[in-house]
This record gives sequence, structure tokens and C-alpha cells, in this order.
Amino acid sequence: MPRISIDPATRLEGHGRVDIFLDDDGAVENAYLQVPELRGFESFVRGRPVEEMPGIVTRICGICPGAHHICSGKAADAVYRVQPPPGAVKLRELFYCAHFIHSHIAHLYLLAAPDLLAAGPARNFPTGFEQLGGEAGAIRHRAMAQEIQALLGGKATHPSWVLPGGVAKGMPAADRERVRECAARLVEFAVFSLRFFEERVLRQREYLDVVRDRAYRVETHYLGLVDGQNRVTFYDGTVRVSGPDGEETGSFTAGAYLEYLAEAVVPWSYMKFPYLRRLGWPGLAEAGGIYQVGPLARLNVASGMATPLAQEAYGQLFAAMGPKPVHAVLGQHWARLVELLYAAERLAELAADPETGSGPLRVIPVDTPGAGVGLVEAPRGLLIHHYQADERGIVKQANFLPGTTHNNAAIGLALKKAAARVIRPGRPVTEDLLNRVETVLRAFDPCFSCSTHALAGPSRPKVRVFRPGGELVRELGESLDG
Repeated sequence: MPRISIDPATRLEGHGRVDIFLDDDGAVENAYLQVPELRGFESFVRGRPVEEMPGIVTRICGICPGAHHICSGKAADAVYRVQPPPGAVKLRELFYCAHFIHSHIAHLYLLAAPDLLAAGPARNFPTGFEQLGGEAGAIRHRAMAQEIQALLGGKATHPSWVLPGGVAKGMPAADRERVRECAARLVEFAVFSLRFFEERVLRQREYLDVVRDRAYRVETHYLGLVDGQNRVTFYDGTVRVSGPDGEETGSFTAGAYLEYLAEAVVPWSYMKFPYLRRLGWPGLAEAGGIYQVGPLARLNVASGMATPLAQEAYGQLFAAMGPKPVHAVLGQHWARLVELLYAAERLAELAADPETGSGPLRVIPVDTPGAGVGLVEAPRGLLIHHYQADERGIVKQANFLPGTTHNNAAIGLALKKAAARVIRPGRPVTEDLLNRVETVLRAFDPCFSCSTHALAGPSRPKVRVFRPGGELVRELGESLDG
């Protein structure tokens, strides 16, 4: 069976490959996202003390360390059955808003920018960045968000600050003033980014035609974290589930996630395939228990945003893209901008709140440890850490479910649809066409470093051996089409 490979997929975190299989006539028969790297974090954290986990898991990824740090801290709280003081909770959330800001800026301006140029999308970084936001100061504002994380966590990339029951240190007055200053500027930058997106992207007819094309739609269930008023929240809340028609079909809290979610494995990828347990695993099909997480999913399941400017932007998105839920995969970029504004506004609120960082910052655990689940919204979607510890607080078992893993099936569906749209019999397969397939992948902002930790069951991924000049020498293991 003829095959086209995009290897490696570009402008993403970690290494992934897209394999597209053609039938005898040259039409797309199937497409797969294959992740060939296995990092094994769920295995080698066994035997480590639970209180070390928030520091260890930041090494999973250099883009998402803050998400794993905060989620791990919440899991450690649950293991010891301890609730951090209010001042510590707000300090954690402040840190986490800065993490969202740095991640969303990095993806929008540094990775996705070329895809937003409708006329001849470019695969390289400089072209997209220069034409779509080089003058915006994206790197400077991302650095502000990183600075805030470093002020609290010790380091921006690999913080070591969250502890079971709270945090290791507070926020001195001078740091608070700096955070307030940065927050005000980040709100301005987020407003600018939305206006810039409207003026430079949404007015491109070709881009909007692609966004609205049914070949760039995947209709699934959606999962997102909401607060008590069903508004988007990143740090704590209830996971709301909605169907392809937008109707709520369920909700759950962190400790109940196994009652709602299950995971399938396939022989050709190190990434698992989560699905809604009650609806079952249908394979790669828009049916059964397949769902999506991430920026657009969060906005789809929520009733609104908890800050005023983000709420206004939320309304504008749905007014332009149609009634909820929006199934347009490329709508992720717009949703990410709405969240950027929310994170900046919430950061400013927390920095101005006198309770943030005040009073005791930790409750010392005294209960015998057991099992615990931490759950947050990471920039790429729902993130779950589940630890089982012995009576000494030593990890016996760990399970990580990052946003990219949740989206694995939806990404595969989106890739197949996009490939079938642009690759047709008798039509030369050009660099531009392959980039239009990759565009769908990057809309999800997948992080393969986060998503490939364990293999539940037998699997024999295919291994290809090449000579230095690129000549294929040998293939080992199972092929995707066999």
C-alpha cells in the first residue's frame, strides 16, 4: 500500500510522525499519528517519596513543567488528605496563570504563526514570526510570564516550590509589585493579540474558508474544567462533559475520573487512547466515547469566562463561528487567544488580592498516605496525575493523563480528514499540501514529551533502520497497514 510520511512533524514539542496510506487509485485510505518515543516516567517514579514528585515531574517537558508541577502538588495533597490554606491556593493559581500565558504565547506566536498565513503557509519559523507578530513583542511578554514563575518557583522551567499541603515560600512585597506590573502589561498584550488576530488573520477569506471547511471538523464529545458557575477555570473545579450536540452528558471530580475514563492501546504507538468508559472505544471513528480537550473544548463546555474582557471575547468567538459547540479544529487558535486574555486578567486579580500569599502557606500532613488524584487544566487540555503510595509515602504506582493523550484519537481523525481533503488521485503531493495536513496537528498543540510515558500491554511498534545517506536498510516490528 503506498505511503506518505511526514517525519518529523514540525513545530511541535517532542517527536512525532504522520503516516498517510493511499489506496491503489491514489486516494487517502487512512492516516495515523505515530509517536515513536517512550520516556517511561510512570515507571521510574516508582519507589520515590510522594513529596518529591512535584519536583521530578517538571522534567517531563520543558514547555509544560508548570502544569505537571501544580497537578502533582494537588495529587500529593490528596495522597496525604490535606487541604492547603487559602493564601497558598491563590498563590499556586497565580503561578499557574503565568504558566498558561507563557505557553499560549509560545504556541501562538512561535509555533502556529506560519499556519495562520492563508496565502502559501510556510513551514519555517522566521517567515511566520516576521509576518505575524514579530513587532508584537511576543518574546518579551512571554519572558514576563516566565519571570513570574521564577519569582515563585525558584526557576521558570523546572520549579521546585509546591509541597504537599501548600508551598515552600510566599511572595515578598517587592515581588508582588513586580507581578502587578507584569500582569497589567500582559492584559494589554492579550487584548492586542486578539485585535491583531482579527485584523491580520480573520480578514483573510482563504483562511476562513479553510476553518469552515468540513474537512477540518471533528465532531466528538468535549471535556473541560468549570467552576461553580460553569465558567472556564484552570486550577480547580469539576470536569464537565458535553456531547457533539452541545448537551451536557455528565460531570466528575478528580477522584472519580476512572469511573468515566478508560484507556485503549494500539500496537503502533507509545501513546494511549483515552475514551469515555460508558460509551466504549470505537477505534478511530467519530463515534462512541471519543472526546476532545484543550482550549476549544473548554470554551465549548463552559457557559462563559470568569473575567470581563475574556467574557466579551468569548461571546465574539461564538457569534462569529456559529452556535456551540464549535467543531472547527482550526478554531483552537482563537480559543487559545481568549484563554490568554482570561489568564492575564485572572493573574492581575490574584496579584491585587491581599489574601494571595497571606497567612500560613502550608498545612503539614499528618495522615497516613494512600492514593490521590490531582487534576488541572493544562494549556493543551485536561491533565491528571494519579499516585498510589504505601504507608511510608513511597509511590507504588503512577498514572499520567496529559492533554495530548486525551486528544490522541481526535487528532488521528482530524489528520485523516485533512489528508483526504488535500491529497487526491493524480495531484502531485507538494510541500504545501503536506503542510496543510500538519496545520491540523499543530492546532491541537500536541506535546509528545508529555504524552508517551507507559505502555499498558504488548506492543511492537515498527522500527526503521537507515544508512547515513538515508537508504532504508531494514524494517522491524509490525507495520501500520499490516
